[in-house]
Amino acid sequence: MGNEGKGLLFLDPVCKHNIWGGVKLREEFGYQVEGNDIGECWGISAHPEGDGTIRNGEYQGKKLSELWTEHPELFGNLQYDRYPLLTKIIDAQDDLSIQVHPDDAYARENENGSLGKTECWYIMGCRENATIVIGHNAKTEAELKEMVGEGRWTELIREIPIRKGDFIQIDPGTVHAIKADTLILETQQNSAITYRLYDYGRLQNGKPRELHIDKSLDVITVPAKSAEESVESISNLPENALNQIYTCEKYTVFKIDVNGSAAFEQGYPFLAASVLEGEGSVNGTEVRKGDHFIIPNGYGKVEMNGNMSLILSTVEK
Repeated sequence: MGNEGKGLLFLDPVCKHNIWGGVKLREEFGYQVEGNDIGECWGISAHPEGDGTIRNGEYQGKKLSELWTEHPELFGNLQYDRYPLLTKIIDAQDDLSIQVHPDDAYARENENGSLGKTECWYIMGCRENATIVIGHNAKTEAELKEMVGEGRWTELIREIPIRKGDFIQIDPGTVHAIKADTLILETQQNSAITYRLYDYGRLQNGKPRELHIDKSLDVITVPAKSAEESVESISNLPENALNQIYTCEKYTVFKIDVNGSAAFEQGYPFLAASVLEGEGSVNGTEVRKGDHFIIPNGYGKVEMNGNMSLILSTVEK
């Protein structure tokens, strides 16, 4: 394939309207979508509810799911039954509902063969003294059921402080929610299965949104991982280096802060890249904040120039 910029696969993302969304994804990132309730940009996605379109090169106009099926060599001929990841930018102008996700085994059995949902968040921005919901305070399953049954939400739900540059891994079974005025880059399994535990009594079209109490209680991990183990600051990584920030069986996530020039070998099945801030070029192709692209298998040397920050992800062979 060679390592010319033209081998990069840029995507036109799919934006979503949400009760808690705002206008930042249009006004700051330039996504062409109307409305004042834009909550999510599915930047690199091959999910049926949001399948990104290749916007350049010989595969222009193809959906990512088509490319995955028709050209597995671009992704290292992986033995997955679908493109395995989903990369999102989430702009929360209001609090999200408090949620939990199942693992693969539970989702396969209870959600028509769907994948479960392991995910992680990189905090791109948040208000001063911001918090996020991660985990809960129940010590046993019996206490969890009792607190939920009695509506003791303030006692149950655990909020912890966050800052820009924090990284949070969310394993299946983790109670979690993004709070208002928080911007995140989410890397997750290719799944949209979410169980809503609590929604602050909000109404949508005059009715409360559906809750999934029984399924939530089935999958919530008790006791929760400690607050100290849940959030890690990655705001002082070495510049101009592909820094691995997390790896698990579902994905490996990297961050690179380009200040001038950086280079690395693309030795992975593929790399899904999102530009969080700034602008520059990748092997001569201009990129800017809000761009999402895939560096395919066999690309070779990746050369980045400019002043920008990116999150990249891949999976195991």
